[in-house]
Amino acid sequence: MNLSLVAIAIVAANVLISFRGFNDFDFFERYKFHVGAVRRGEQFRMFSSGFLHVDLTHLLFNMLTLYFFADVVIVAFDQVKFLIIYIVSLMLGSLMALLFHKDEYHYSAVGASGAVMGILYSAILLNPSMKLFLFFIPIPIPAYIFGIGYLLYSIYGMKTRLGNIGHTAHFGGAVGGYLVTLLLRPSLLTTEPLMVGLLALPIVALFVLEKIGKLRP
Repeated sequence: MNLSLVAIAIVAANVLISFRGFNDFDFFERYKFHVGAVRRGEQFRMFSSGFLHVDLTHLLFNMLTLYFFADVVIVAFDQVKFLIIYIVSLMLGSLMALLFHKDEYHYSAVGASGAVMGILYSAILLNPSMKLFLFFIPIPIPAYIFGIGYLLYSIYGMKTRLGNIGHTAHFGGAVGGYLVTLLLRPSLLTTEPLMVGLLALPIVALFVLEKIGKLRP
């Protein structure tokens, strides 16, 4: 698989900015997502936090996921539309984090997970027959199972506040990738109605759980 120039640029930006954050605490604190700071007017954190990561494992997981799925979206659309999906997903991820945690002034998070989830969901909608070989599972699994499982893990992470990771942003990103892909290719509603419905299930589940107050630790 050959990554396009725009995907390489995104990976490079994530690596460079994340490593700066690993080695510079003040830099990390200045650009991470922080509800109190955003509400004081530092909206740039909603974008900059998408290029910071907690540690090398967090960074590698997001970049490997992007590597597996970026080419599917770029081939189906083009580099500009891929970038639009990535940025919209990143920003919707941050927006959802802000909406869900608006009264938690000390809530903070980092990671490209929202943007990556947008690309993941887009790729699965575009190519639902994809299979993945994951190093900890010796048999291929359908990509949509991976996508749905990732979001279910995010629900667990949101409830338990697992790590300084933007679990809520996963959902905003997934919604972004899901909606923008359907807007760009509405024919999927008739050609892949089952996949459109399946990928909507965990998103709907999130809002139901939030509505009934089951997402609080």
